[in-house]
Amino acid sequence: MTSQIKTAMLLALLSAMIILLGGAMGGKTGIVIAFGLALVMNVGSYWYSDKIVLSMYRAQEVSPADAPMLHAMVDELAAKAGIPKPRVCIIPEEAPNAFATGRDPAHGVVAVTQGIMRILSPEELKGVLAHEIGHIANRDILIQTVASVMASAIVSIANMMQWAAIFGFGRSDDEEGGTNPLVAILLAIVAPIAASLIQFAISRSREYLADDAGAQYAGNPLYLANALQKLDAWSKRIPMQSANMATESMFIVSPLTGGGISSLFSTHPPIEERVSRLQAMAAGRR
Repeated sequence: MTSQIKTAMLLALLSAMIILLGGAMGGKTGIVIAFGLALVMNVGSYWYSDKIVLSMYRAQEVSPADAPMLHAMVDELAAKAGIPKPRVCIIPEEAPNAFATGRDPAHGVVAVTQGIMRILSPEELKGVLAHEIGHIANRDILIQTVASVMASAIVSIANMMQWAAIFGFGRSDDEEGGTNPLVAILLAIVAPIAASLIQFAISRSREYLADDAGAQYAGNPLYLANALQKLDAWSKRIPMQSANMATESMFIVSPLTGGGISSLFSTHPPIEERVSRLQAMAAGRR
């Protein structure tokens, strides 16, 4: 199953959950209100996400004179991806990492930390930049925003159901189509967790897709594979000082560490799997 198809199926699953909760709640007004609030909050962050996240990480835009190699690589990769050249920024952090932002390809931004430029070879850095260009070309900021709107709506509806069940608002059990309060409370607890898992699965799917695009744009999948192995090792040794969960999904490797059951809630696929896929792609080209 391709990452594009998987993303579409996961978004459809989020839509089905909204319909299911709406039917259980028994009223359209609450659904409209919850969805409207989620839409306002997330569309606002979509339009201003680049300014917010760049400010959060103190990223500074650099000119071709300031970072000629970086700009030359971005120029080449953007041309291969068929998108306008993104703005280029540097983050004053020693932790090696990178991210892309921008609501569409015309407003794309690629940001890299100072640390990543110190530890990666030019070929590996090219692989990382190609991955980030892939995110912009695939419009991942838009897709993540749609998923976030749906997940937020599910959380809002679930909260409304929980309070309605506790205080006896809404339909009674005698009414046709009414929902038992215990069932409503169970749905209100399970639905947000399920929505979060689906949202994280969408994020992981988009990472695989950006890896595929990055391998294509860079011209050699091993550039990115080798970079990921280095970034994984170094990010554990040099933690990102300003990292937080709200922006974890934006980075090429998670700036937060965790294992075990926390991997279910990870926005990134395991590095080992990503590297294995890229190595298989390289072997297939020989």
